Amino acid sequence: MTSAETTRGRVELVATVLLAVATVATAWSGYQSTRWNGEQAKAAARANALRIESAKASGVANSQSGIDVATFTQWVNAYAQDQTKLAAFYLKRFRKEFRPAVTAWIASRPLKNPNAPLTPFAMPQYKLAAREESDQLDAQAGVYTAQAVRNLQRATNYVLGVVLFASALFFAGISTKLSAPRLRVALLVAGCAVFLGTVAWIASSPVSVSV
Repeated sequence: MTSAETTRGRVELVATVLLAVATVATAWSGYQSTRWNGEQAKAAARANALRIESAKASGVANSQSGIDVATFTQWVNAYAQDQTKLAAFYLKRFRKEFRPAVTAWIASRPLKNPNAPLTPFAMPQYKLAAREESDQLDAQAGVYTAQAVRNLQRATNYVLGVVLFASALFFAGISTKLSAPRLRVALLVAGCAVFLGTVAWIASSPVSVSV
């Protein structure tokens, strides 16, 4: 067997191995791209659901705030006019969340103290559980949105991996069809370089496996 035939045999052997492993790597990258697209969709759906719940809680908080403003307006008129019974009537109808703020505001003597807050709504005691819930849900939605963005980038990376592994397949396949020894070796080396570089890059990407 001549040296040329030996070289040709080695090139074909390496090309065959590269074709096999690159085919498997291409399929794996395609699978991972599909998996991460699914993970992205689930994270995005969860974010949307949380934002809807946040909007509902915000709507409740806005309604409660409107009720507080309406009852406070009636109460403050009676309070300013020293209509004790009427003021007590409205005071009893304040929501439980609103009463601590009103009590603290009255203690600041707003009719005589120029430094007192203008309304109990400016008091730190005025808190709406629905508003806090809305903020928490919105924050959670932000976390899932960021996760969806990361998962989409991971899916995109694996798609690029498919393209690069396909390029390695192309170089390996073409190298077996050429008659010029140097060109065959050059294309095979290029294919191996692309394959190994892509493997090193893809290996750093997270893996999603369906159980």
